[in-house]
Amino acid sequence: MKIVIVDYGMGNIHSVARKMKLLGYTYCISAHAEDILSADRIILPGVGHFGKAMNNLKELQLIESLNEAVLVKKIPILGICLGMQLMARSSEEGESIGLGWFDAEVVPFTVSDTFKFKVPHTGWNTAIKQKESSIHVGLSDEESFYFVHAYHFQCAEKSDILHTTIYDNEFTSAVEKENILGVQYHPEKSHESGLALLRNFISG
Repeated sequence: MKIVIVDYGMGNIHSVARKMKLLGYTYCISAHAEDILSADRIILPGVGHFGKAMNNLKELQLIESLNEAVLVKKIPILGICLGMQLMARSSEEGESIGLGWFDAEVVPFTVSDTFKFKVPHTGWNTAIKQKESSIHVGLSDEESFYFVHAYHFQCAEKSDILHTTIYDNEFTSAVEKENILGVQYHPEKSHESGLALLRNFISG
């Protein structure tokens, strides 16, 4: 099992790597196309600015290899936080074009009460299951995960929505389509529920 954590210079890579080690998996951290194309599982983590992230992927010449690995070779991929957002068509953060794997756009939070609902949305919240998936083994239909984000996924295809979360309004907090899984929350910071999700992704 070759697990590749994609290093494109946008944070939280080593937190994910520590969880892979804790679970007993071998992995490599790489920005090389040959590693991505020969992977059994790909993890695309990320924290930061959407536009900067896409620019980094372009500069590293990783967009073509990611598209080939995910869309052609159908290698399972997990996008975490910004990594999930990059799977959308576009983002209002920097008015950037994304990978376009989901018919979705990334938009900022709009809340009715800025005193009660702080942005970024930070802390523990509930991910509510919207469809069946092997990713749910050992998890409840309403599982708590740790979030840190100011923008969120707005998904056009309801069939792609795996989890929703309520923060003043309901938003999409996880998506899944064929071999592509994206989660807005941070499983690597979510204790036992996060470990279960990561284990399910690797073994699924």
